[in-house]
Amino acid sequence: MQGNNAIGIFDSGFGGLTVFKAIAEKLPNYNYIYLGDNARSPYGDHSFDTVYRYTLECVEWLFEQGCPLVILACNTASAKALRNIQQLDLPKKYPNCKVLGVIRPTAEVVGEMSKTKSIGVLGTRGTIRSESYLIEINKFFPDVEVYQQSCPMWVPLVENNEHEYPGADYFVKKYIDAIMQQSPNIDTLLLACTHYPLLINKISNYVNSNIKLISQGEIVANSLKDYLGRHLEIESKLSKNNKQLFYTTGDLSTFNDHASVFLGRALQAKPMHEK
Repeated sequence: MQGNNAIGIFDSGFGGLTVFKAIAEKLPNYNYIYLGDNARSPYGDHSFDTVYRYTLECVEWLFEQGCPLVILACNTASAKALRNIQQLDLPKKYPNCKVLGVIRPTAEVVGEMSKTKSIGVLGTRGTIRSESYLIEINKFFPDVEVYQQSCPMWVPLVENNEHEYPGADYFVKKYIDAIMQQSPNIDTLLLACTHYPLLINKISNYVNSNIKLISQGEIVANSLKDYLGRHLEIESKLSKNNKQLFYTTGDLSTFNDHASVFLGRALQAKPMHEK
């Protein structure tokens, strides 16, 4: 598909497939290339410099495949790498390419979902430490209180396909209890990691029925559709052959097995360096 101007979608592992699925359902006619950096996942505990370096390498690879637009379907990469890529790398080396993240589109709308103006954010250590959601939500909804909780065990549970087993309940309850103890007014929980929707059934068991659980896939898909409608100079570059390719830096059989859980269908990925 090189040169066919696909939309590139990047994640540190499997979680971005939840965003990919929503985007492909919302915008089915476009070509897509998904890249998971599974060999170096999870990104959540890596330093800012390391996440930036890893993310830039993968973004540049997607550019080489002919993607003029890349979506960072990873909250940690969006928090730790997106700004540097947008401000430092694109103007100098890739002035005709665009890279978008998942934090800003979410922050633009999540404040409208809370009646109590109290939102809990559940994310990786890297996303929480960056305070990106605190900053971005405050820009759009200065009257909203944001509470944060890192959930370092959730991504490994999902990446190792342990998220549906009883052993996962301990860590789900642990982090839910921790965020809810911060404020009795929280009525909205944002799953600020694209892996977390696979835990949503277990999360639901440990929150009151009046609490909204917000996943990002549909939000990001709606935002991208709006973006393409407003930026015809990008939209006009994109091919519409309804083709999808999947690549990973990790083990192919593992990726294929896990990806089928996220997408609900079988697929055959390729190694990153195979054209």
